[in-house]
Amino acid sequence: MFHVKHPRRPITGAAAGFSPASHCFFMHRNLKYRSMLSRRSVRELLEPFAVDLSDHQVEQILTYLNLLLRWNQKINLTAIRTPEECVTRHFGESFLLTRIIPLAGTLLDVGSGAGFPGLALKIPCPEITALLLEPVAKKRAFLKEVANVCRLGSVKVSGARIEELSWQAAREMFDLVTIRAVGRLSDLIPHALGCLKVSGHLCLWIGSDQVEAVLGGKSDVDWMQPFPIPLSHQRQILVGTKLYVS
Repeated sequence: MFHVKHPRRPITGAAAGFSPASHCFFMHRNLKYRSMLSRRSVRELLEPFAVDLSDHQVEQILTYLNLLLRWNQKINLTAIRTPEECVTRHFGESFLLTRIIPLAGTLLDVGSGAGFPGLALKIPCPEITALLLEPVAKKRAFLKEVANVCRLGSVKVSGARIEELSWQAAREMFDLVTIRAVGRLSDLIPHALGCLKVSGHLCLWIGSDQVEAVLGGKSDVDWMQPFPIPLSHQRQILVGTKLYVS
């Protein structure tokens, strides 16, 4: 069992004297890191992804982003350091799935890391129920902190392996399984399909050089045409529908 020391929760809102859309400053090792994005800036950065967000959802993005920047100075959550690129590469690419298929029901996110796409999708799709699989205890602590501070309900964070879930009670339980920036796809896909209901969707964020290998694999999946990710020349989202019981 891991015992994780949680960092002090950032003070937000009126108690801190600024809104989530205001300038936010973080200190670490005598260096100053700051996120100076406004609601308008976030909306402009997300325009290529064509997502419709309320002011409340944009504020959730800003709160999530500020937590990410702060925690990333202590644990390795993302190699992306600028707030602008975090918005496009993480939030935009996660939200893009909402343009491809309707999202509802239960979602299993494999190798959640900093929560993209599984936890981030709770912002535009708050009605879904999400189980986030993350083996690293400190990253699980981060995911729980974001879900709590951003008030993203119906989220469970687990250190279980998908290989365990696919043969236990979670078998054929989920409407959606998402996998992004995780290796061993050829090993993970059969287990992911084992967790999916029939007619459920397996959603992969992958490079164009990986598509052919995936399409040449399991025959019990009806794959859609790869969906190109805006602002990228190589990354795509590949969505498959499970056709029958594994």
